[in-house]
Amino acid sequence: MAAAAGAASAELVIGWCIFGLLLLAILAFCWVYVRKYQSQRESEVVSTITAIFSLAIALITSALLPVDIFLVSYMKNQNGTFKDWANANVSRRIEDTVLYGYYTLYSVILFCVFFWIPFVYFYYEEKDDDDTGKCTQIKTAFKYTFGFAVICALLLLVGAFVPLNLPDNKNSTEWEKVKFLFEELGSSHGLAALSFSISSLTLIGMLAAIIYTAYGMSALPLNLIKGTRSAAYERLENTEDIEEVEQHIQTIKSKSKDGRPLPARDKHALKQLEERLRTLRKRERHLEFIENSWWTKFCGALRPLKIIWGIFFILVALLFIISLFLSNLDKALHSAGIDSGFIIFGANLSNPLNMLLPLLQTVFPLDYILITTIIMYFIFTSMAGIRNIGIWFFWIRLYKIRRGRTRPQALLFLCMILLLIVLHTSYMIYSLAPQYVMYGSQNYLIESNITYDAHKGNSTLSVPKRCDADAPEDQCTVTRTYLFLHKFWFFSAAYYFGNWAFLGVFVIGLIVSCCKGKKSVIEGVDEADSDLSDEEPSV
Repeated sequence: MAAAAGAASAELVIGWCIFGLLLLAILAFCWVYVRKYQSQRESEVVSTITAIFSLAIALITSALLPVDIFLVSYMKNQNGTFKDWANANVSRRIEDTVLYGYYTLYSVILFCVFFWIPFVYFYYEEKDDDDTGKCTQIKTAFKYTFGFAVICALLLLVGAFVPLNLPDNKNSTEWEKVKFLFEELGSSHGLAALSFSISSLTLIGMLAAIIYTAYGMSALPLNLIKGTRSAAYERLENTEDIEEVEQHIQTIKSKSKDGRPLPARDKHALKQLEERLRTLRKRERHLEFIENSWWTKFCGALRPLKIIWGIFFILVALLFIISLFLSNLDKALHSAGIDSGFIIFGANLSNPLNMLLPLLQTVFPLDYILITTIIMYFIFTSMAGIRNIGIWFFWIRLYKIRRGRTRPQALLFLCMILLLIVLHTSYMIYSLAPQYVMYGSQNYLIESNITYDAHKGNSTLSVPKRCDADAPEDQCTVTRTYLFLHKFWFFSAAYYFGNWAFLGVFVIGLIVSCCKGKKSVIEGVDEADSDLSDEEPSV
């Protein structure tokens, strides 16, 4: 038994070491990611650190999901029995460790979303006004941040006192009902309050995923396959446009050679033509630089590799969409209904990912690598969607995300959206593989009667069965992730309908991406310097 416990401890240490290396990789990725898109002219230390930290916290929280699944799976043997070292105390200690990890990370996420990011954002909004001083900037930022703090407090209070369990005595007084709510709050150790707040943010992340991730899953691979237009061909077209505009300008100016003033209509047209000429010459400089750049020649040599990656990404996207469709269809046909959050008892319709993940879990850490890849894929496709669509408030475009030219405020918005989307990825993975996220590869023992023909007798034999929602609570340990995701049935119901919307937007995005032509090789560099400008130069 001591040897088994020692081997188990060694494997757990190896697992946590891999998790530590993953944390370092996440920090490095976030630093490169933010530095790649932030503006070089308007780079700010505080906004950069805030963006890197908030994005890293979101990714680290998602990295806890495979750790949670691994720990609950590792406590049991494949024959359905608990391992020798996995007694009640050890199991409880492991579960509490993961739970406290979620408490810490989710609390930091609430702090970032409702306090730190709004404060830094409004601080730099006030900084754009040259007449304001530091004290005024800080006061104004605190004033607006206070509104977000009130929203956070309301979410925590509502989550803390939502009556998930009603008192047994229906004739109890109002004071007894209030006392029951406080007892429930104490027994849950604040889990309901935190779960409600995080689920509210996850719901917003679901809307962001429907808009950006669903479209990005179709736009990213098709853009890789189609590529960009030729720099030489674009430069030739641009030269012809410059000559045409110059001719128009000369024609208008020739009307005033005899000293007569130009009419107001011609003055307005001349101003527009001169603005367009400046834009075309700016494009000419960029096209000339790109045409002669060694990076362009290097990317041209990698064109076949990009096509292969594009085909791979579209196949992965189709795998996700098929799995999500089958999972949602299973819930629609076999779930317990909307009042339960569309929970399903057992897998009636198998989907590819739900079958693949338990198989990979037998060879540690293949499932860990696959889930990390899925999360990173969602990040890249979400970023592709944000770059293609931009950041909008209803019909008003607020910011554009451009490589090396993103303002501090836009960068904070970007990381806020990505943080919310990454929060939603935990439920997306649950939708793709519900059995795996709930119980991992756990089995439990059931009694099965076997009849022997020779002796005409019966025998009872314990047979292992995959853990599902029908499994006894003392035989199968539910992941802490599932407890956070499904504390409130109405959030689960909203996620279910959101998955159908995700599927619809993906199909629409796929059609739009197929109909669109190739992108310009300098797309985005001919825009106004301000990200807030909605005026696109007519090129």
